[in-house]
Amino acid sequence: MRTRPFTPGKVISELALGTWGLSGDGYGPVSEAVQDEVIQRARAYGITLYETADVYGKGSMEQRLGKLLGADTAVSFATKLGTDLKSMPARKRFDPEYIQQCCRESCERLQRSCLDVLLLHNPAVQTLEQSAELVAALGELKAGGKIAAWGVSAGSAPVAQAALAAGVDVLELAYNIFCHSDLEGLDYGGRQVALLARSVLSYGLLCGQWPDNKIFAAGDHRQERWTTEQLRSRLRQLSVVSGMLGGEVLTLRSAALRFVLANPLVSSAVIGPRNRVQLDQLVREAGNGPDYLPSGVAQRAREQLARMGASK
Repeated sequence: MRTRPFTPGKVISELALGTWGLSGDGYGPVSEAVQDEVIQRARAYGITLYETADVYGKGSMEQRLGKLLGADTAVSFATKLGTDLKSMPARKRFDPEYIQQCCRESCERLQRSCLDVLLLHNPAVQTLEQSAELVAALGELKAGGKIAAWGVSAGSAPVAQAALAAGVDVLELAYNIFCHSDLEGLDYGGRQVALLARSVLSYGLLCGQWPDNKIFAAGDHRQERWTTEQLRSRLRQLSVVSGMLGGEVLTLRSAALRFVLANPLVSSAVIGPRNRVQLDQLVREAGNGPDYLPSGVAQRAREQLARMGASK
């Protein structure tokens, strides 16, 4: 597994294991045996960054990672905090006291005295623009050895830009061939910020395996993500991604993943396999880069998609 620079003094694997899909929250249930198999196999492949959240499986995903990998000093955890499930209804909450409490609880579940990366879980722009007290509290957690770095898992480019202005160490943002301008268009102000790319396969769309009449099962978040016509339009646009195939790039999945890895700004691509077969495919198809894609292939695809109004 190749590595890339991350936070100061730390390198991580260029593929990170995201655990939302494994938790059963977004795509339907996954057995504990399969969860264990994927996590342990990812570690055997050399994956050293594990992305999770305190709400995944209502804390059970952190507990599983802690049980399996908490004692592994070569492993880093990036965990997202800031969703209060005990509130009715659940709500976002980023007051310093709550984040400090969540940090303590995540450390216990992950079996760590210090969180490698604390990510604020999809805050609003206003939260970050009025963040002096929160940033001070995060600074105290760093100074006290409770976290090594902090950042934001952003839901949009404006949130990501506000996070950079707030002084994050790590930024997580959706990044794929259909959604690339948010990450690429940010003003980093000359700062070195670790970047985690999530949604690299656009929730499975870029695998190119869905029929035009694809129907998602109950409990699958993708039921609400696209209308029927939006999904059909996206499936037609996959023909552009097909134009990236050739040589060692044999599948749409490979082209999509390599598109992300070809960007030197990206510290790690967060993949979300839900079973061993999917993990094996992704690791294999990431290739032996750099170079991940032939020269000019990604740029031509961008231009074609832009002409179709299919990317941002």
